[in-house]
Amino acid sequence: MTIFSPQTEGEIVDAVQWALSENAPVEVIGHGSKRLLGRPLQTEHTIALSNYSGVTLYEPDELVLSAKAGTPIAELESLLAANGQAFQFEPMDYGPLLAQPSGQGSLGGLLATNLCGPRRLKYGSARDHVLGVRVVSGRGELFKSGGRVVKNVTGYDLSKGMASSWGTLGIATEITVKVLPAPETETTLVVRGLTDDEAARAMAMAMGSSGEVASAAHLPANVAPRVIEGQLTGEAATLLRLEGFAPSVNDRAIMLKGLLASAGTIHEISRETSRRLWREVRDVIPFSDGTERPVWRVSMVPMEAYKLVASLRMGAAVDAFYDWQGGLVWLRMEGEPEAEAVRALIRKYGGGHATLVRASVSVRAALPVFEPQPAPLAALSKRLKQQFDPSGILNPGRMVAGV
Repeated sequence: MTIFSPQTEGEIVDAVQWALSENAPVEVIGHGSKRLLGRPLQTEHTIALSNYSGVTLYEPDELVLSAKAGTPIAELESLLAANGQAFQFEPMDYGPLLAQPSGQGSLGGLLATNLCGPRRLKYGSARDHVLGVRVVSGRGELFKSGGRVVKNVTGYDLSKGMASSWGTLGIATEITVKVLPAPETETTLVVRGLTDDEAARAMAMAMGSSGEVASAAHLPANVAPRVIEGQLTGEAATLLRLEGFAPSVNDRAIMLKGLLASAGTIHEISRETSRRLWREVRDVIPFSDGTERPVWRVSMVPMEAYKLVASLRMGAAVDAFYDWQGGLVWLRMEGEPEAEAVRALIRKYGGGHATLVRASVSVRAALPVFEPQPAPLAALSKRLKQQFDPSGILNPGRMVAGV
């Protein structure tokens, strides 16, 4: 077994070219925080980018940052915070959910898995903030796409194409991202005691108002006590995040309280406690129990999500909570992953996709971890893999068996 720990871009190229010459598939990782995501790999060799780290460009006035792929996200977030800026798509940290240390994710992993958090509805995901990349393809060739300015028209947007590729198309060596000012303050309105269907309607009403709600989530009664040290014990909690300048936040909170006055008891959680609450929702802390009990990440029509959960509970023991106004459902199964049931119900209730983000190695090897693609799209994905990695040496089988 060989572990490559390159410290320069040239060494990354050399490692890939060696793998090609030996016809030796390799696993590509940063710090290994997401190794338990996707299908298990059977490779004898690893290219680890943990030593390929550092900021190469940061211009706060231009809202642009470039860094090497192995740079820890936590390090970049600290740098940005010191300058009153942030990744507004707030990349989630899979560490706690996968029984790994928190704060170990890298910039390369952020792009490869297209991370985002509860602000997804307002700011998009990682792919929407990437301006440019430098990549070593599975052919052992270095190429770049995009640039270091917010506006660029340099041909095909391959930088966004690398998002959600899970290291199967190429190894990003340097990534340039757009950063934004951090909000001055924030507060969260908490509506207590709503059922899942009532919460779906309340969130839709709030998101459709002039309240400029940045995030909306719903924690059922059995999930709410598992965040911010049990401060939400007792009833379900429907969460609406407001952020920006303090006077605006205050005015919008008053407006929303009036709009939702008939929904239930409303109270506020402010500043640091609010920020902590949304970090815990982002990182799926309610299901971060150190076990391998299956956890699904389901994206679907917001107003249909509670119906899926109710139908699942007719035949399986399942915990659930809702983010993205209900468009993102986190499911924890007490037993079998129930893959066929989950995906059949998604189709029944308007369509979407489900990813099995936590399960044992044997389960992840036996089931389609990612949503199976329709035949035309699967063929296109296979052709894309053929173009970037014709020998199939980069993270083979991570997303689909045999690809």
